[in-house]
Parts: sequence; structure tokens; C-alpha cells
Amino acid sequence: MDESQITRYLDRFGATRPAVPDADGLRALQLAHLTAVPFENLSIHLGEPISLERDALFDKVVGRRRGGFCYELNGLFAELLTTLGYRVTLLAARVFHGSRPGPLFDHMALRVDLDEPWLVDVGFGDFADEPLRLDERAEQKDDGGVFQVVPAASGHGDLDIVHKGDQSYRLTARPYELEDFVPTAWWQATSPQSHFTRSPVCSMRTAEGRITISGRRLIHTVHGERTERVLQDAELLPAYLDRFGIALDRLPAAGA
Repeated sequence: MDESQITRYLDRFGATRPAVPDADGLRALQLAHLTAVPFENLSIHLGEPISLERDALFDKVVGRRRGGFCYELNGLFAELLTTLGYRVTLLAARVFHGSRPGPLFDHMALRVDLDEPWLVDVGFGDFADEPLRLDERAEQKDDGGVFQVVPAASGHGDLDIVHKGDQSYRLTARPYELEDFVPTAWWQATSPQSHFTRSPVCSMRTAEGRITISGRRLIHTVHGERTERVLQDAELLPAYLDRFGIALDRLPAAGA
């Protein structure tokens, strides 16, 4: 990522370049990203190809001011952090569905090593506002909730990330390259068994809580109070633009 791209990407989510790659800068970058770049799967329901090539990710998130799902958002954010001088490792995770974790590569998160290792994740939707200490076993709290990092029962150095008392995902210790996630990203975008193919979703952190369009439902959470209403077709495109800054020329398919 060259200097021009760094500037454009930071402008995309309203962040200032850290003077040095430290923990304070990392916190500021993560929160700014979460409140400006939505978690969304609209490409799947618009029939758009999903590419993890770095130029394609930059064009989508920065050039077209879109969001994406974990492989896209964390993949591009990792590129930015690395260029800014952070030591970043891509980690695979298994998302919990009930009490059982899903398959490996179900999710991608980032490990950033400073004086201690940190979990950074801008691609999981409703999650931590700030990086989590990976070596800390006590509860960690921010405005996103209460989190805990605990050794997984499976061993192998895996860690379970717990959010509000529920297991969110199981993080593996082995490093991977972005290309390693391509097959599962394709499966997530195409398989009828993937929850991403079932319905379009677009969600973003706000100063007061979270705003989401799930299918035709507009869900607004303000200081823990949730309201929702069903949008008419004529309201959807303006809502994507007004709420998320996403300009679409057609409606995403409703899904299953």
C-alpha cells in the first residue's frame, strides 16, 4: 500500500495516521474503522464477484466506499496496519453456532504484536470496539460489551473468544496468508448452507449503538434499546445511502 493509498484509506474512515505504531494508535484506528466501514454481504446478493486480491479490496472498500465481510475487511485492514509499521498476523477462527465451533477458516481475525499480543477484528459485526489483550485471561470491557479470552478445551494453543458470556469464535495460533482464506470465502459466498447467502445484511457501529439493515428490516440500537421496522422496496436504496453511505443502483436479492 503506497502513501497515496494510505491517505485515501485513512480518509475513508476518518482516521489520523498514528505518529508511531503503538497500542493507542491501534485502538483509535479500530474504533474509527468500525464506525465508518460497515460489515455487509451485499455483493453476494447483488451477483458481484468477491475477490481477496488486494487491489480489488482497496477498490471496493475505499474506491467504491463499500464494506464487506471478515476476509475483505480484516484483509485490507491488515494491509494498512502492516504498512503503518504494525506486526500483523492473519489468524483463522471457527465461529460458534450454539455450543459447537464451525469449520476452520470460518472467520479471519488479526493478531498484532506490540509489547504484548492483541486481537484486532473489524470484520465480525457486533464485537469489541477496541483490540483485546490476547494474553489476558480476566474479563475485558469496552462499550462493545464484556469479553474474555480463554484457552480452548481443544488445546493446541487455540483460544476461545467469549462475548457477553457466549463463545463467539475459536482462534487458532498458526499464522496464515490471505490467499489461504480464498476457498472458504468462495464457499461462504456461494453455498446454500452458508448463512451469508440466506439474506442481505449491512451493519455498522454508531456512537450510540448499532444500525443494521437485515433483509428488509431496519434495526436501530441506541444505548441498549432496540427498535426495528420493515422497509418498503422504495425505502431500501435511500436507507443504504443515508445510513451507510453505500450507493447502489439496484436492490440486493432477498435471499432464501
